[in-house]
Amino acid sequence: MRPRNGLRPGLLLVFQRELAWLRRRRPGLLMLVTLLPLGLMGLLMAIFSAGLATRLPIAVLDLDGSDLSRAIVRTVDATPDVAVAQRVADLADGRRLILSGAVHGLLMIPRDLERDVKAARRPEVVFFYNTQTLSTGNLVLRGVNNAVPMVAAGIRLSLRTAQGQPMDAAQASLAPIPVQIHGLFNPTMNYVHFLLAALLPSLLQVVVVVASAYSVGLDVETRHRLAILRRLGGGLWPAMAGKVLPYTILSLMVLGIADSVLFGALELPLRGQRGILLLAGILFLLACQLLGVLLALFLRSTAMAVSIGTLLTAPAFGFMGIGFPRLGMDPFAQGYGALLPGTWYLTARIDQTVRGTPSDLSWPPVLTLAAFVIGLAGLAAWRLEGLRARRTAAVHGGSAP
Repeated sequence: MRPRNGLRPGLLLVFQRELAWLRRRRPGLLMLVTLLPLGLMGLLMAIFSAGLATRLPIAVLDLDGSDLSRAIVRTVDATPDVAVAQRVADLADGRRLILSGAVHGLLMIPRDLERDVKAARRPEVVFFYNTQTLSTGNLVLRGVNNAVPMVAAGIRLSLRTAQGQPMDAAQASLAPIPVQIHGLFNPTMNYVHFLLAALLPSLLQVVVVVASAYSVGLDVETRHRLAILRRLGGGLWPAMAGKVLPYTILSLMVLGIADSVLFGALELPLRGQRGILLLAGILFLLACQLLGVLLALFLRSTAMAVSIGTLLTAPAFGFMGIGFPRLGMDPFAQGYGALLPGTWYLTARIDQTVRGTPSDLSWPPVLTLAAFVIGLAGLAAWRLEGLRARRTAAVHGGSAP
């Protein structure tokens, strides 16, 4: 007999049992699967909602005090990346401000700058910044690099025209081979488009693996292990499917809510195929769940399964190729990243959102996620059959499991 919704009676029974346990006996697990990721995602969205960091404060040490040095300071302050927040009297004050975090860089204009420029010498404007703060350091460096050459080019152009050189010839001599630069996919360096969209799957991967390991581990580590669950479900596979199905539905809801905010309120572009993105998301969640199930089946101790699951997935963001390209990593880092479902889901996600990759080129990461699901499901089936065989042998007088 089958219910009208097409689910097997045993699967439905375990599904209802797990929902009842979530409501009555495991409110902490329910919060872990729903409220915790949603709360953390909301916090991350609030942090990165501006999209682009602008007007980052820097300090200026002007040792020249000339019209040219003031023009440089005004031009730097006019760029969208930086803002001249303080003026200092010496390098020690500037260093102290950088170390304290009050400013992100120090622009030092040397003495006799204007005199050396007019004498056709090559004076240097020096910029100090903290390379440990990679994002802010690169942003303030970009702002200064855009402003100072602009002023220098204007000075050289004025000097050449003052010497009688025609304007067209002077401009051509300053930039004989102009270079057009076009940033692809995320030209504005919007943090919502690449960093926030990558942090959310990383967070969800940790939550799904830990929740699956914990929920399955509670049944595996009991004295009768999976005997009661198997009896309720009419078999280990229907019972296991009914057990993880509530968490699959809840995780899909969390991912759907997060994506609704990203694509709606924060205007993350969706240049690819919605169907491919949805399929990749489902396969990603199933792979993470099966990874947690596998940890619980092999380790048996719930605490150990949760600890190992956290250890495997917590540092995953560093190996996904967002802050550092995967092609530049050593073999261990590349292999570690390739063994995590989140790496391939993130690739598929970027393909369908920011890059707008054509459909025929979008399938490799999706197929890799499918291989994860099939492979992990096969290992889980092999382990379940082993546990069933050992249980049967114990019942019939064999060795205890």
